[in-house]
Amino acid sequence: MAGHSKWATTKHKKAAQDAKRGKLFAKLIKNIEVAARTGGADPSGNPTLFDAIQKAKKASVPNDNIDRAVKRGSGNEAGAANYEPITYEGYAPGGVALLIECLTDNRNRAAAEVRTALTRNGGSLADPGSVSYLFNRKGVVIVPKSAAPEEDALLEVVLEAGAEEVNDNGDTWEIVSEASDVVGVRTALQAAGIDYDSAEAAWVPSLQVPLDLDGARKMIRVIDALEDSDDVQNVYANGDIPDDVLTELEDDED
Repeated sequence: MAGHSKWATTKHKKAAQDAKRGKLFAKLIKNIEVAARTGGADPSGNPTLFDAIQKAKKASVPNDNIDRAVKRGSGNEAGAANYEPITYEGYAPGGVALLIECLTDNRNRAAAEVRTALTRNGGSLADPGSVSYLFNRKGVVIVPKSAAPEEDALLEVVLEAGAEEVNDNGDTWEIVSEASDVVGVRTALQAAGIDYDSAEAAWVPSLQVPLDLDGARKMIRVIDALEDSDDVQNVYANGDIPDDVLTELEDDED
């Protein structure tokens, strides 16, 4: 899941230590293959591929796996699948809006798995266009505070590069820009010697639904079920989990 809240960063941080690391690796490799197929094998001339590779490296995907994915995607090695991007719209319990991005080589399987994950967990599919208007395509860069302790110093670096806002997400900063400016923001950070966890275009909710503990648990259950599908790459939700509820959720996991 990704979104405009501290919960998004919590999920992001957990992903690197996910017990289903093999599944996470497979999704990151798929991203690399598709990026190489659509924009070429040279990361310096293909920013989407550059960011996909960086994200995979941050999650400890072996370099050999990354290199082979680039070769498959660019046609220099056999075995590439013909992945197709599809976006589904849906609802979690309580009217939380969901955008579900898939990369799949089987549309029917992807649709069935998304529908099953939603309906078994109290959610539902939505008609095209009924949810997407609640989200804007934005550039989102996550910077650990260990790399940039001072917000003012970070702002100086990224504002001129196109950043619109910097949000405090606990252990990290979330830098939001227009989607077209994400490469500029990432490049400015690199030039300033500031490490970052991820840089990508994402769907950011323009309107959020505040959740209580029960609503948060239900939303997370739906998102986890969706992310369990090999075809689902990203799930974006407009449910907002307040800090006190987030603390209770973390207590659930202890």
